Amino acid sequence: MADMLTARQGDTLDELLWRERGLGPEALDAVLAANPGLADHGPILPIGTPVTLPVIAAQAQPVRETVQLWS
Repeated sequence: MADMLTARQGDTLDELLWRERGLGPEALDAVLAANPGLADHGPILPIGTPVTLPVIAAQAQPVRETVQLWS
């Protein structure tokens, strides 16, 4: 199921995605594909612009190698 986000004053699409869902630039293509014509608004979205957020698979967190000082 897709979520619906609403742009605030001065929002860019990447700022809206980061603030509301913690998504980075890798999600932009999927969001633009789910919202035809959204890019026609330009870099700053008009206030109240609805943005459909498709289901995006969560990326696996990178594994950090740990070093044991005393083993």
